[in-house]
Amino acid sequence: MLLLEQEGLRWVLVGFEALIGLVLILGSRSQPFPLPSKRFGSLVLGIALLLALGQLAPRPVSVIGHLTVLTAIGSFGLLVGIHHLIRTRREVLIAPFSGFMFCVGVGGLMVTTWKDLNTVEQWSGFLSLVVLGGGQTWLVFRGLLIGRLPLAWSQAGMVALHRGFLGGPDGAISCFEKGWDAEEEHLNPMAYVALHRLNLFIGDDEKAEEWWQALCDVGGEKGVAPEWIVAIHDALIRIDPDAASSLPALNAEEE
Repeated sequence: MLLLEQEGLRWVLVGFEALIGLVLILGSRSQPFPLPSKRFGSLVLGIALLLALGQLAPRPVSVIGHLTVLTAIGSFGLLVGIHHLIRTRREVLIAPFSGFMFCVGVGGLMVTTWKDLNTVEQWSGFLSLVVLGGGQTWLVFRGLLIGRLPLAWSQAGMVALHRGFLGGPDGAISCFEKGWDAEEEHLNPMAYVALHRLNLFIGDDEKAEEWWQALCDVGGEKGVAPEWIVAIHDALIRIDPDAASSLPALNAEEE
């Protein structure tokens, strides 16, 4: 009976790892820079598949082994995810989902060794679980609930622009439309001026006028670094010099 319970728990842990990997891979499509979460999700999914294959061996990985693997992957993912969440601000998925794995791994290891701990160690373990729960709640709140990526979307828009991708869900226009935020108002003029120039470039004068009015409402082009405007003009000229002739002339400061 105990062996059956252990086997069932091992498969549950394998399924949990595979689910995290799939969510990261699928969720990466909604990120301005999908590569980090896609790579990490592929790593987690690959490890889950190897562990699933190992379950068919005569001596499969034990429950403690699974929990140790979860703890190791989770701790590595936390380092990578918090770096992107706080510093680069390009990705918000890795940190909270790695936190789930880390909490399950550490919590499971504590539970399996609980009866061998003395009173002081049990209280220490309990307090550690409370701290882990609080930290994971913050990661979910900061990453999944209020995770904003306006700067990353503007960066992704500029990358798409330099690659010549203007339309479509991953094109420059779509990225810049997500590159503004009510709490980071200094980014808004950058997105507005980019959208104004892009819509002029593709001949959508009505949309261009809408974004020009939005730009004027936040102070006009004086709130945008000249280098940003020049970079947009240069990229559009490289794509199609004839279409770029519809863009307004650069002023002396921008030139």
